[in-house]
Amino acid sequence: MSQNTNTPDIAGQPTAPAGDSAKVQRQVQRQAGVAPVTGGGGTLFSEPVLVVNQKAKLIELTNEYAVFDQQGATLGSVVQVGQSGLRKIVRLLFSIDQYLTHKLEIRDAQGAPALLLTRPAKFIKSRVIVQRPDGQEVGQIVQQNAIGKINFALEVGGRKVGAVKAENWRAWNFSIVDETDTEIARITKTWEGLAKTMFTTADNYVLQIHRPLAEPLISLVVATALTVDTALKQDARGLG
Repeated sequence: MSQNTNTPDIAGQPTAPAGDSAKVQRQVQRQAGVAPVTGGGGTLFSEPVLVVNQKAKLIELTNEYAVFDQQGATLGSVVQVGQSGLRKIVRLLFSIDQYLTHKLEIRDAQGAPALLLTRPAKFIKSRVIVQRPDGQEVGQIVQQNAIGKINFALEVGGRKVGAVKAENWRAWNFSIVDETDTEIARITKTWEGLAKTMFTTADNYVLQIHRPLAEPLISLVVATALTVDTALKQDARGLG
């Protein structure tokens, strides 16, 4: 789903090729069960629905994702950064991702960094540090438990402003709540078929945001959705 193959629509916003747009809409409406939602400002932080599709690879050494709106327009991307050649070899030979530091850039549709995410190396519980491109910390996504259905706290300056709750021990789906425990967003994994699931590492998700959110909560919710595969899902599945 390279952005190089995208063509602008009438409004000048890049869109996925026709086939990919149909796939995105099918993911949202049929696989995730999300009805079309009106509104949205055409950015990562203003759309009510984000579709996150991982680039399919037989062997995953660098995490890469494309992010679309519910119609298939490209909103941005997520790219793993800061990996040396030696680290890629280590990832290829050993299953030790959870013990390594992960760094991701969330980029807008023009390729400019929007958020920087760091998941430091962990032993039992993990955390993801969310920063602005200038290095200013927005908040953190902090693992709360290591047994059972996993939970993560959304923290700003050490204060809990929300939580991310896996809905089963395999952590296919997540509910995101605010500090009153009211659901404000939901992450749903979409099934891409047996062949793709068996022979590639790609995972795809739909984020539905139930109502407009202010900063810094909206940035933490978007960061959660765009790190669910790299940082959160592996913690929830295997207790790390």
